[in-house]
Amino acid sequence: MSDLISYQLEDGIATLTLNNGKVNAISPDVIAAFNAALDQAVQDRAVVVITGQPGILSGGYDLKVMTSSPQNAVALVTAGSTLARRMLAHPYPIIVACPGHAIAKGAFILLSADYRIGVEGPFNIGLNEVQIGMTMHHAGIELARDRLRKSAFHRSVINGEIFNPEGAMEAGFLDKVVPAEQLMATAVAAAQQLKKINMTAHKNTKLKVRKALLETLDKAIELDQQHLG
Repeated sequence: MSDLISYQLEDGIATLTLNNGKVNAISPDVIAAFNAALDQAVQDRAVVVITGQPGILSGGYDLKVMTSSPQNAVALVTAGSTLARRMLAHPYPIIVACPGHAIAKGAFILLSADYRIGVEGPFNIGLNEVQIGMTMHHAGIELARDRLRKSAFHRSVINGEIFNPEGAMEAGFLDKVVPAEQLMATAVAAAQQLKKINMTAHKNTKLKVRKALLETLDKAIELDQQHLG
């Protein structure tokens, strides 16, 4: 599949493992590999589990790309937002098994999934864009607005508040927190449970539930291309 995202299919569960350096930076090549892996998962009619390396899901977009030129930054953010939209509309369930830190785009991967499991420990989860001098993009705002609890939305997006795993569960980034050694077993058990649902009903219901969000994201992605460009 790709060195950047490994793909393992077992018993109707496709495990996608991000592997791009020590912070699993999200680059154009990682997004291309992500899309190829999701294509394969659709062909395999598999429930998807997304994970990273021990201690980290992702630290966000590749800063080398983001600082190389405005055009490259816009292209990467657009590709990332389009990937988030795709995940939200994916025809099979997507679980994220978050093995530690999830910052910026790493946290947006959590917000784009159907079920999110984190691990106990001194890990940081959240949206640090304003901390590092980036005005939050429209698509990010809309995704966070829809998926985070109202009480956490402003603190997260406007204040750049970063949460520990338990706080991230309260905020809406995670659905469950388990000891690190139980992460993958818990994710596989959740995937086995989700395999029992009717996938046509899942897909159609997901598209109904997220119709307004998907339409809002389409507009937001367009706005970001105009404003960031």
